[in-house]
Amino acid sequence: MKALVLSGGSGTRLRPITHTSPKQLVPVANKPVLYYVLEDIAGAGITDVGIVVGETADEIQDAVGDGSKFGLQVTYLPQQAPLGLAHAVLIAREYLGDDDFVMYLGDNFVVGGITELVDEFRAERPDARILLTRVPDPTAFGVAELDAEGRVRGLEEKPEQPKSDLALVGVYLFTPAVHEAVRAIKPSWRGELEITHALQWLIDHRRDVRSTIIHGYWKDTGNVADMLEVNRTVLEGIEARVEGSVDADSEVIGRVRIDAGARVLGSRIVGPAVIGAGTVIVNSYVGPYSSIAENCRIEDTEIEFSIVLNDAHLNGVRRVRASLVGRSVTVSPAPRVPSSNRLVLGDHSEVQIAS
Repeated sequence: MKALVLSGGSGTRLRPITHTSPKQLVPVANKPVLYYVLEDIAGAGITDVGIVVGETADEIQDAVGDGSKFGLQVTYLPQQAPLGLAHAVLIAREYLGDDDFVMYLGDNFVVGGITELVDEFRAERPDARILLTRVPDPTAFGVAELDAEGRVRGLEEKPEQPKSDLALVGVYLFTPAVHEAVRAIKPSWRGELEITHALQWLIDHRRDVRSTIIHGYWKDTGNVADMLEVNRTVLEGIEARVEGSVDADSEVIGRVRIDAGARVLGSRIVGPAVIGAGTVIVNSYVGPYSSIAENCRIEDTEIEFSIVLNDAHLNGVRRVRASLVGRSVTVSPAPRVPSSNRLVLGDHSEVQIAS
């Protein structure tokens, strides 16, 4: 069995962060989301992985390499444009051959991994198995309709009037039967080959399409709010470990991981939180559910429920919360006089200013 990991999307909902870094490499608890995906695949006993890459291919390859650090053998599959999930299956045809495979979206996060799902699929071998979860707003997802016995009756992509609240999770399991389906379908109104259409084709042709409703935690980390929620969930499970230095004037409370080379001076850290290697925290408060990456500097600042990426510098900021701070960013107080705001913002930025 092989795995197909989709990492070709442009990540428009995470801009401006994704102007300079792939969304799959934005860190959760100081580790890229894509790494969790690859660890799930390795944990399920799959070793051959094809990663579909697009315009951010170089960054993905630099981060993952040949896959050996995950116990995997990785092959990169270029996709000229993100033309739909079924299109990714189409271009991976030669790589996948006649093997069964799991398709995993590289920006999705499933707590508990996929080992049981893969084992069940290997034992039963339906033509396809989809994962479903109940969501409050099904219009933003692919949606499944089940019959009275729980079999998949129909699928729709982002319907205006959903027939259920069961959304497709970004993990799919297929036999080679799906290759005929992706060749048979036409692009949707969005100009994409939809995996929901391929699955519907299988259903219409009386193929065995089964579903599993998952009740654990799943997130598509495509926007800032979901990134912060995933970060919160992962931090809930970290173990306290102090490998860096904490001076006598500092206080560390709860599950806090301070990596080697980090320094905490005259500060209060309340977990769960992680402080990356080489980071310096001075006269500051770092509150729960915060991930501070490597080589940052936090001075005279209060921050909580936030993600701070490598080499950022926050100095003299009274309160930062529910924020995603990019690499090499500098945040500092605005001058009090004159009373105005000076802004240098990238495309698609969102700013909130207290009047």
